[in-house]
Amino acid sequence: MVRVVADDAMFQAELTSAGVKLVVVDFTATWCGPCQRMAPIFESLATKYPRAVFLKVDVDECQETAGSQGVTAMPTFIFYRNRVKLDRLQGADPNALEAKVQQYYGSEEVEEESGVAGHMDLNTFIMKQECECMNESDDHPFPHCLTSAGGYLESDCDEQLIINISFNQAVKVHSVKIKGPQDKGPKQIKLFINQPRTLDFDAAESNQAVQEIELTQKDLEGVPVNLRFVKFQNVLNLQLFIKSNQAGTETTQIDHLVILGSPIGTTNMGEFKRVAGKKGESH
Repeated sequence: MVRVVADDAMFQAELTSAGVKLVVVDFTATWCGPCQRMAPIFESLATKYPRAVFLKVDVDECQETAGSQGVTAMPTFIFYRNRVKLDRLQGADPNALEAKVQQYYGSEEVEEESGVAGHMDLNTFIMKQECECMNESDDHPFPHCLTSAGGYLESDCDEQLIINISFNQAVKVHSVKIKGPQDKGPKQIKLFINQPRTLDFDAAESNQAVQEIELTQKDLEGVPVNLRFVKFQNVLNLQLFIKSNQAGTETTQIDHLVILGSPIGTTNMGEFKRVAGKKGESH
């Protein structure tokens, strides 16, 4: 189940052929004791998580690959999807390794074609712990609409919602797919990007949006609704203000929300460290 990478060309080919599947890479060395202790655990994870691709790279045999990926200590595990680096883990910690695999493994629906050429479901890049939803129901909160597993998001005291989605790196947002009931599904939506904090309802109502869209009942079948792509080229957070729903019912319901786009690069904001100068210094 674990594929041994022979050279940089094979490494790049494996990342390409994996497409949107999670790729977990073990950068190892024969002389590294902790690496050898982790080897059977890595093999067992490959069996346990069959929809992911598990690769092993010997840093002495593949120095170019290890160098290009910034590997300086062993073992190092790096996680990729769609050729984009998602995260990394350094050290021989079986529990932490499996937790990372679970975090990025995703559901089968994440691995399906997005329906938009050149773009993917950005669910993997959403920092769910940093997201916020204003006026969500306690019984039907925002995380329920990020999968199609049967749950849904519902507003609480009226039809309006404000959803703040934070990404772990800058992304380009191409379109959105929203599934919802014909009567309670969203209708008018204002979209904002890169806000310093979650907007309140007064600000969302009065501030100028990057784009406003009006969904039809057909749109609520989950078809991609294109955005003005040029306006969404460097997005760290996306806020959706749901102004109204289709039939003016008391509450709004979203069964499944998908943000489609592509990451700008391989920089994970969770890994960012200041490498020159001190805070407050110009550079």
